[in-house]
Amino acid sequence: MAQLYFYYSAMNAGKSTSLLQSSYNYQERGMKTVIYTAEVDNRFGHGKVSSRIGLSSEARSYTPQTDILEQITELHRQEHLHCILVDESQFLTRLQVRQLTDVTDNLDIPVLCYGLRTDFRGELFEGSQYLLAWADKLVELKTICHCGRKAGMVLRLDSQGKPFKEGEQVVIGGNERYISVCRKHYWQAIEQGSSSAVFGHHP
Repeated sequence: MAQLYFYYSAMNAGKSTSLLQSSYNYQERGMKTVIYTAEVDNRFGHGKVSSRIGLSSEARSYTPQTDILEQITELHRQEHLHCILVDESQFLTRLQVRQLTDVTDNLDIPVLCYGLRTDFRGELFEGSQYLLAWADKLVELKTICHCGRKAGMVLRLDSQGKPFKEGEQVVIGGNERYISVCRKHYWQAIEQGSSSAVFGHHP
């Protein structure tokens, strides 16, 4: 019986690396996978999933308007699919998460979603909210704060290393803009208005 998985973490926990490894494991056994990634995140080019350690793969891009169920149903009709993998799954809409539950339940195809749990304000993304609610299996991929604790929060920093408290939920960026920290150091940075007060330097 197929299941819907949500692998979640803060940034730089190796989500894309894990996704690409999972896809490779299926393909090595002669099985067909389809990878999706959010069109909004084009840092590595459109239609591509890339990891920080140099692995990459072609992917289908999705937007909030993409009918993922329709696409997968048609692809599955053309060629039997063994697994669907979704990178940046925090950007999925509620409807798209529901569509992925239908892929799992009605097409009997496993779906592996990888994404952030919360944004820089400590609030759930829409896709993450419904994956947390509806996924069969929740798996936390851990990364570490500078202090050694588990990093479960994300700070968005300006060019001076000061954390943003408000702003648009989606602003694409990497290590130059975001840093993963533990809850204690997240709130210290927000309350003091400076990451240097917490880390002793500007990242």
